[in-house]
Amino acid sequence: MGGPTGGTSAWESPQTASGGGCGDACGCGGDEGAYELDPLTCGLDPDLAALLVAAGLDPVQVEDIAHLAVEEDLDQGVDVTTVATVPEDAVATGDFTAREAGTVAGLRIAEAVLSIVCTDEFAVERHVEDGDRVEAGTTLLSVTTRTRDLLTGERSALNILCRLSGIATATRAWADVLEGTKAKVRDTRKTTPGLRALEKFAVRCGGGVNHRMSLSDAALIKDNHVVAAGGIAEAFTAVRAEFPGVPIEVEVDRIDQIPPILAEGADLILLDNFTPEQTREAVELVAGRAILESSGRLTLDNARAYADTGVDFLAVGALTHSSPILDIGLDLREDHGQGPQGAADDAAREDR
Repeated sequence: MGGPTGGTSAWESPQTASGGGCGDACGCGGDEGAYELDPLTCGLDPDLAALLVAAGLDPVQVEDIAHLAVEEDLDQGVDVTTVATVPEDAVATGDFTAREAGTVAGLRIAEAVLSIVCTDEFAVERHVEDGDRVEAGTTLLSVTTRTRDLLTGERSALNILCRLSGIATATRAWADVLEGTKAKVRDTRKTTPGLRALEKFAVRCGGGVNHRMSLSDAALIKDNHVVAAGGIAEAFTAVRAEFPGVPIEVEVDRIDQIPPILAEGADLILLDNFTPEQTREAVELVAGRAILESSGRLTLDNARAYADTGVDFLAVGALTHSSPILDIGLDLREDHGQGPQGAADDAAREDR
């Protein structure tokens, strides 16, 4: 079984749930003092919340995202198609099924979305786990609940599940290419606003590791910081003086910039747009005195060439900003389709 578990290095963001309180849309109503609640006691089913925490996600944040997704889809109204075609007391079982091969991520988040919509309790049968590789036709998750609720929450749940599974699938392709080397594929902060924690979780599901989660986790001195500070050494010294306990990464685009950075004590050096040959030269020059990360020019076709130089990380922003979705659908089982429900079955397959 695959999964987003494992240890972290000093340059891999911690896989623990962050703190935080309930937003206005939270299931607890956002009462005063809610920020002091344990995340496991707020809104979501405790067992589901515990699974999210174990995956390194904050249940409160997941619940808020679920509310936003559903509320955006309903726009203060109702699902007019479903209300018109499905009897209020109808119950159905729906199967979330992969329509193409890939790596799954976001199943528990999809459950959280459905839990926001479902007015009655619902039964869930989990067939695979986040991080698992699946083939086309694999049933991922089966849910039995009121048909109206299932169809109303379908698209919101699928939007997140398909998006995160697409990221995990793309990451897995990179991880497979790098297998057998010490290099790991790593994400960037090029994430969808509001979904960073979920998208970085998907990277972990695909076998990648996370760079910093925010601007406060670590310093990354890039060309504009160097210009503003008056030089690389000046920028490094300023960060070290202001935030002595923060790891510092420095971006370079030439070999000759590396020795002075090493002398300053940089923890990590980002090799920007280096060729594999230049990267190998940098690895030999640094000789283990700093962690090295390649960025720019990277493709699946040349990833192995970079990894074979001995570099530690390959930074790939495309994991989160350009990965296509993994096609996943929800189909109601035929044995639940009677009368008006038959039309609901057809609507479910349209996935609109």
